Amino acid sequence: MNKLRQKKYVPGGIRETMAISLPMIVSHALDTLMTMVDRLFLARLGTLHMSASMAGGLASFTSTTFFMGLIGYANALVAQSLGARREKSCSRILIQALIIALMSWPVVVILSRPFARIIFGASSIDPQQLVLQNQYFNILILGSIVPLIRHALASFFSGIGETRVIMVASVVGLLVNAGANYGLIFGNFGLPAWGIQGAAVGTILGGIATVAVMAGQYAKRRVRHRFGGTKRSLRYHRIYFWTLVRKGSPAGLEMFLNLFSFQLLVQLFHGQGAVVAAAATIMFTWDSISYVPLLGIEVAMSSLVGRYAAAKKFDIVKKATRSGIFIGWGFSAVVLVAFVGFPEFLVHVFRPHPVDDMFLQAFPISVFMLRIAALYVFTQAVMVVFAGALRGAGDTFWTMVIMVSVNWALVGILYILLNVLDLGAKVGWAATVAVFVVFPVFLIARWRTGNWKTILD
Repeated sequence: MNKLRQKKYVPGGIRETMAISLPMIVSHALDTLMTMVDRLFLARLGTLHMSASMAGGLASFTSTTFFMGLIGYANALVAQSLGARREKSCSRILIQALIIALMSWPVVVILSRPFARIIFGASSIDPQQLVLQNQYFNILILGSIVPLIRHALASFFSGIGETRVIMVASVVGLLVNAGANYGLIFGNFGLPAWGIQGAAVGTILGGIATVAVMAGQYAKRRVRHRFGGTKRSLRYHRIYFWTLVRKGSPAGLEMFLNLFSFQLLVQLFHGQGAVVAAAATIMFTWDSISYVPLLGIEVAMSSLVGRYAAAKKFDIVKKATRSGIFIGWGFSAVVLVAFVGFPEFLVHVFRPHPVDDMFLQAFPISVFMLRIAALYVFTQAVMVVFAGALRGAGDTFWTMVIMVSVNWALVGILYILLNVLDLGAKVGWAATVAVFVVFPVFLIARWRTGNWKTILD
């Protein structure tokens, strides 16, 4: 991180795509590992604590997703400015993203609590889990300014292709989070034993550490000099602000609706009883380990496609998407082996001490879910590549329509299977996997129209 090095790669090739995507894959994997650390520690307190942290944490994240998606479009705008040789504009875009983050925080805090009460209250969640879930959620939502600022800084660095900065920041955040959790959950290092509330505080402290690393890197003179980080850029800029709002809002709305649908999907499984809730929590934890790192490829696709589409180098754009798929499939192959070959071991990682009856009943359900989840690991890679490519080219509206439509159709299907036909969690999960297997077809069809080539004109 000592220099912003500019290595020469074949444009759109495997090496260039890997140079940008690999640090983002690692960064997203570390973020997921941070969440997993919370659940691993909390599983030692009991299965209900683990389930509560998933539902409460997901509700907190969902509450910020509209603004996260809006702010995240700064990645594509920065990449487009870089491709059009307007490097000095990059810092102005970052500042507008930070302004939006600060403006959105009170909105999130005020609106999210009644939103969460409605969602939690509409589900048949175990009353003991619900108490823990609310405790975890309330602390995370008060600290939601931290992930919003972090997302703005990460979007800047991914847009300029310096994804190693984000990776290093994520490593620091993970270490701080793990140490804080170990101390605050169990009362180690002379700290109070706050249980699930300590896990929430540890997550916020880890996020603050991540922000500090990225802010420190941006403050370096050579970064500010190259990308226009002068005193004049530290202000509201009408054109860039409203461009970010106008183009980022579809991405933000999409992110909110997608995560809200996932929240409902989780609630539907959790509403099947404490045993299914535990099984689903273990499954979704490993699913996020397999899926969230792929979002690093999506960010890389958005950055590369935004840069080369702005420069009208469409042959390189297509080459970059092929490279992204190749990299994604390499990662997915590892996941496939783990899900098919070692599902019992993966589930066993979350066993409480001492082992309770709830975990023993949830064990075979989780193993089943992991095994059939292996069916969609390769299609997930294709999905994130084309979603990122379409967004990078500015085709945010139709990407939103496709993603939201499929996700909400899945919620409807799952509701009927679980609550109307009462077919059980295994049938519901099999249907979920089937939907995700065919998901990428719609994104590929949109890409093949070629309409994205004219959006940046």
